[in-house]
Amino acid sequence: MAQASPQQFDVVPGEQYRYALTNFRIAHEKVEGQRLQLQEQEKQVALLRARIALLEGTGEQNKRKGDSVDDFSIKNAASQLERAINRWAADVIDKAPVDLGDLREAALSDLFDGDPPEPSPFPAEVSAMHVMHLLRHAMAKTITDGTINCLVVTDSPEANIQLARIHDHIFTRDPTVAAVWRRQTFSAAVETCSPAMSQFFLLESMPALSSLLFPDDKDGKEPAALAGDALGILQAALQFSRMLHGAPSSSAADADAFYRAFVPELGSVLHPGQIELVKRCIKAERGEQDRLGATVFPGLVKVSRDSLDPGVPHAQTVVRRAQAICECALGLATSIRNGA
Repeated sequence: MAQASPQQFDVVPGEQYRYALTNFRIAHEKVEGQRLQLQEQEKQVALLRARIALLEGTGEQNKRKGDSVDDFSIKNAASQLERAINRWAADVIDKAPVDLGDLREAALSDLFDGDPPEPSPFPAEVSAMHVMHLLRHAMAKTITDGTINCLVVTDSPEANIQLARIHDHIFTRDPTVAAVWRRQTFSAAVETCSPAMSQFFLLESMPALSSLLFPDDKDGKEPAALAGDALGILQAALQFSRMLHGAPSSSAADADAFYRAFVPELGSVLHPGQIELVKRCIKAERGEQDRLGATVFPGLVKVSRDSLDPGVPHAQTVVRRAQAICECALGLATSIRNGA
């Protein structure tokens, strides 16, 4: 019977074994230390989020009440405001207290900051459709500059402008702190558009049109003309602004973002990523360049910061493109760009 061969073992020197064991222990301790650091970081992040939610009042119970805002609710509210502006412009055309030519000249004066191009690039014959869309452009510019891009917190326009500057400064340094500050500030903001504030918005953005459409608006008193659609639009725009700036986002990733509106200028090049035409453009369909005839409702962008470095620009995402109509659809034969 054959004798079994002795079992073979791999043997390493004791010094090499102790060296490997020591390195393994050191590596294990480093991994364990990193794990504990990650746990502590997650704990601190959770505490910070809970603190922010406490300051903002954005706990789960608030979300169930519908206090958060998302892109869908923004688009829905914007559509309602757009329809109100459209009705107002149509009513002004139907009940115009002055000649349509005078109304068009006043609108152009306001849209070009009192210096419309000379000679006028527009046809001598005044079109009611053109004037109506110019009125919509003027109102879109009014609510953009007056209520959306300026934090309306008090009844003082000067104080609101200063608060908007403070927010921009804080946002540049720390978006999270700016988000908490903005929403806390809006928790005590005015809820209605006072007669004095309405007068300021209108006189600031469309003084020439206001003198024609609202001649009874004096001394900050609420005139009969402003008690109708115009006042309703300004009030709806204020509520829209409060929703944008005062409510927390439903997404944690967007918690530090805020919204701004933009109104493309008359005669500017049509950028598909920024505008949506409400009527077909024959020139564009033929591959020809066309330009903007009027902005009938402002667009919205979501502004965020991907870096705390002040040198890194804000990231802007178009949430809702500006609703516009081109020169072609308005029947304008010449372009208004560069005052030509």
